[in-house]
Amino acid sequence: MFEAQQLVFYSCVSPVHMGAGQAIGVIDNPIQREVHTGHPLIAGSGLKGAVRHHFTRTWQDNELISRLFGPERNASDHAGAIAFSDATLVTFPVRSLRNTFVHATCPSALARLKRLAGSTAAWAVPSVDEGKARLASAAILSDKRLLLEVFDFAAAADAEVTVVADWLATNALPPGAEHEFFRNKLKNDLVVLSDTDFGHFVRNATVIEAHVRIDDKTGAAADGALFYTENLPPESLLVGLLLASVERRKGPGKDDLYDADRVLAAVLHDQGERCGLHDHLLQVGGDATTGRGLLVIHAASGDRQ
Repeated sequence: MFEAQQLVFYSCVSPVHMGAGQAIGVIDNPIQREVHTGHPLIAGSGLKGAVRHHFTRTWQDNELISRLFGPERNASDHAGAIAFSDATLVTFPVRSLRNTFVHATCPSALARLKRLAGSTAAWAVPSVDEGKARLASAAILSDKRLLLEVFDFAAAADAEVTVVADWLATNALPPGAEHEFFRNKLKNDLVVLSDTDFGHFVRNATVIEAHVRIDDKTGAAADGALFYTENLPPESLLVGLLLASVERRKGPGKDDLYDADRVLAAVLHDQGERCGLHDHLLQVGGDATTGRGLLVIHAASGDRQ
């Protein structure tokens, strides 16, 4: 049983490819998606594996890593004390005629965020009809219309959306000066679309990259070496829970077992030479050597109740 939990946001700095493992359509390497919504997600198993790999390279303390994450070998000895939920989509960047792009979201995505955040999310989930949009600011409108990709929406600024945007800008991104532009962008350019309209963009506006291997002898593409990979675009924002229990290792020396709060602190926050996840970059997923998979992780302030 988990005794402590922390709301964690994942902000994509680069395109992110967390592969689904199988191709159904024309994309050879699609990203992971929820079955019932079609929204992109990052599976908790992939996050946990990436974090463990990151700590193995940076902590130089394999004993503590095994205590927190479980042993790599002899896994039946004891379970780990830390768990990652799936990271689900909160906002998705969509090209806009004004201000380059907006942070699009929808009622179902916000409702799921509010459920995870608990009482710390003291805002109402906006409702919106298909073909319409509710905005945090009217600055992105053109003649009272919102133009996204090749679609236009009847739209207006809305106080409820402004409250949500302010909360996200405060809780979802790090506080440093280097993140100020992105906090303001999220605060000013949040757009709430209907679930249906939002679903269209998250299915059809991801980053598709062609990959090809060149034959050294011919200088042309090698046979069968052309394939297409799907990525979650930069500036996508996801959320999940980090869950902790008391350390479960067996044997002598159990007087110094980490409790759940200490487990969370060890994983999230800098402690001496050990860097935690909070407000740091993490690489997840495929194509790491071409700069893909970079996330900024931010633990939201406030206790979930």
